[in-house]
Amino acid sequence: MESRKIALHETGIVAIGVAVCVGLMFGIYALIGRFSVAVLLGGLVGGLISVANFFAMAIVATLAADRAEKQDVAGGQKMISSSYPLRMLVLAGILFACAKSGFFDLIALVLPLVFVRPTITVAEFFRKKGE
Repeated sequence: MESRKIALHETGIVAIGVAVCVGLMFGIYALIGRFSVAVLLGGLVGGLISVANFFAMAIVATLAADRAEKQDVAGGQKMISSSYPLRMLVLAGILFACAKSGFFDLIALVLPLVFVRPTITVAEFFRKKGE
């Protein structure tokens, strides 16, 4: 149960970081005079799916760790390795559907997927030792 709390905590940190980055992205779009409803929708949906993807990865990782604790290391490894292509397939399907709809700015839709890694890096920099 403790691992699920950690997954939720880390997802919260990622959600805050992605929200800040999306806000900065909106500001940059506004500064260059390109902010629109399509940018707003793209940033919101892109941010949502990037956090959802991270959450799905964190849940699968905790389930795999639970299996490893029960001496089923191979099952945990299989779970993690099979979840990645599935998550990418779902992500690609959502992005494709959004892109085909014409309601979203494509850059604003895809860019939030990149914001997760810098958020994790910054969070690790400020993390206290032993946490």
